[in-house]
Amino acid sequence: MKIVKSSLLFLLFLSTVSLSGCASLPNVSEKIQEAPVSRKSPQILSAKGLLSSKQSQALVERLQRSVDPTDMLQRYLAVIESVSESPLTKGNKATLLVDGPATFTAMFKAIRQATDHINLETFIIEDILADEETGLKLADLLLQKQAAGVQVNLLYDSRGSYNTPAAFFQRLRDGGIQVAEFNPLNPVKARGKWRLAKSDHRKILIVDGRIAFTGGINISQVYSSRLSGGREPDQTQIPWRDTDVQIEGPAVAEFQKLFLDTWQRQQGAKLPERNYFPPLKDAGTTLVGVIGSSPGEANRLTFILYVSAITFAENSLYMTNAYFVPDHQIVEALTDAAQRGVAVKIILSGTSDSSLVQYAGQYFYSDLLKSGVRLYRRNQVLLHAKTLVIDGVWATIGSTNMDFLSFSINDEVNAVILSREFALEMEKMFAADLAESSEILREEWEKRPLLFKIRELLAHLLSRWL
Repeated sequence: MKIVKSSLLFLLFLSTVSLSGCASLPNVSEKIQEAPVSRKSPQILSAKGLLSSKQSQALVERLQRSVDPTDMLQRYLAVIESVSESPLTKGNKATLLVDGPATFTAMFKAIRQATDHINLETFIIEDILADEETGLKLADLLLQKQAAGVQVNLLYDSRGSYNTPAAFFQRLRDGGIQVAEFNPLNPVKARGKWRLAKSDHRKILIVDGRIAFTGGINISQVYSSRLSGGREPDQTQIPWRDTDVQIEGPAVAEFQKLFLDTWQRQQGAKLPERNYFPPLKDAGTTLVGVIGSSPGEANRLTFILYVSAITFAENSLYMTNAYFVPDHQIVEALTDAAQRGVAVKIILSGTSDSSLVQYAGQYFYSDLLKSGVRLYRRNQVLLHAKTLVIDGVWATIGSTNMDFLSFSINDEVNAVILSREFALEMEKMFAADLAESSEILREEWEKRPLLFKIRELLAHLLSRWL
């Protein structure tokens, strides 16, 4: 068994090296130039269809007036509309979910209330979580819903769920649940092209085509503990800090399209017919964009999302990202923003489950600090969140790490929420994390030992494979 596991890990390394070596990222400056800013209104989809240009423009202008003067929204929307087929939607309700317990409580509630179908796409799934109300483990609850006539479809990543026993998935299949494995580690089980290093890093739950969840949270026991303010315990006991969002309204259909497209690309079994796209009514007033990255340089949309949003920031930029190994375009966008007076603050991991990733990210700290970017280490938790809020009106929550694999290879998804009220919630969350963080001061950072600098350089040279 050990020989098999070692061989799989070796194959994974070779595949990662091969795939990373040929992958590349789009030049976002060119994308920005190809989508010149104009007074043309963005296309916005409502529950009743596309809004008129006048209605769309009025919505954007109203948002811009709700905060300090900024053209960020107009400029960002021009770029993202030119590269994405997923429209901006109005009439949504977005609920911020901080950490695992709050997220799982909301997810289990939605699953219990499902009447038609449940579509779950995740990087990691473990059979350990239990519903606080029923006491049922996730698998038991899903099987119960399937037996009651609700169609359950599960898409999981083979590499991320490597430690989950095969018996867990077989039990789901035996109960009638449709299960698809994304890029199986075993090439014999693969359908179509075998690309081991590529992962489905998305986390999406869609219930009845009416409620969607997304963010950084996997279906894993590491999220079951709540944050505490005590001393930092053993790493295995440190609570994980992550963020999700629950969305209701027309944007849910865009998540559904991503799920069904990925299922089809993986050549999963034909899904039973269900009402995957029910008529959706307005659930709120929030504008939401759903941005999914998929294979191909032109489709690295979450990368374009990040670079363009940072490039257009005018007042404030508050980022939290657990695996921070930015490429030169991200670094340049961040340093330029700080130098033109944007308040740029980034919360990074104080304790990481990947020291090599942490060292690789530290390679850029000096340049960022010199430009005026303020860096912080989050204490007493294992950070896993991937969030950003800009100019008090633009926010994103998703699965995308600030590293090469997420930007160039993996399937990722981010929700972009345009709302002054939601941005305020994000800023309050950021402030709470900031209060539990330690600032990295430039003067102290520059005095770190030479050995540390060498370690950072070596990790940086491997950054494309982390």
